[in-house]
Amino acid sequence: MGENQYKYKLLALDMDGTLLNDNHEISLETINWINKAIQEGIHVCLSTGRAAMHALPYGQQLGLETPMVTVNGSEVWKSPHELWRRYLLDKELVRKMHQIAVETGSWFWAYSTEELYNRDRWPDTLDTQEWLKFGYNTENDEIRHQILLKLQDMGGLEISNSSMTNLEINPAGISKASGIAEVCDLLGITLEQVVAVGDSLNDLAVIQAVGLGVAMGNAQDTVKEAADLVVASNNDDGIVEVIRDYVLV
Repeated sequence: MGENQYKYKLLALDMDGTLLNDNHEISLETINWINKAIQEGIHVCLSTGRAAMHALPYGQQLGLETPMVTVNGSEVWKSPHELWRRYLLDKELVRKMHQIAVETGSWFWAYSTEELYNRDRWPDTLDTQEWLKFGYNTENDEIRHQILLKLQDMGGLEISNSSMTNLEINPAGISKASGIAEVCDLLGITLEQVVAVGDSLNDLAVIQAVGLGVAMGNAQDTVKEAADLVVASNNDDGIVEVIRDYVLV
């Protein structure tokens, strides 16, 4: 595919709360506009907290053959089935995070390279697994704050969220921003040529790092404040607005 003539070469899309509506679907209008962008030579990259196995079906639905950033940057894919880079959590830190979850009685989950574990289903030994991401979810603001303070004391962690009630933890320095920077290297473009769209704290670093950082109408306030612009919500085809008014211009 030849070099496109547009200012922006890559559209990096968060999935939950951004590309997907609240029914976890991509609207037909959004699919149409993503297809237009691809036809015009724009690279479209899924940039998600999800693991590859939970992102791939949507990539296939869109016909994407481009790189992907999954588990908040802990994995970067050269193409949908070709892993490029993987960054693992220290097992000792995973053990400590699990202990904090148990002590606070919080719901937790973690992605290993093989599968998704959670409070209801936890492996007997951590050491047989390679860990990509750990997460907590609690409606209790005070408990969530206590967990955050403990995590900050531990060090070696990148802490974000994908909703107001959770915390998501990756290895220090690993985020969607580091992932998209690697995708840019793979594609031979710069961060300035990227449009990144998202709604949560795990999108904050990449929104700040790229040429055009976009917050969805349903985004957390911190993300809206950091973004270059705010578009319609994930239920109102905010992505269409981005492609139509800012990418294909």
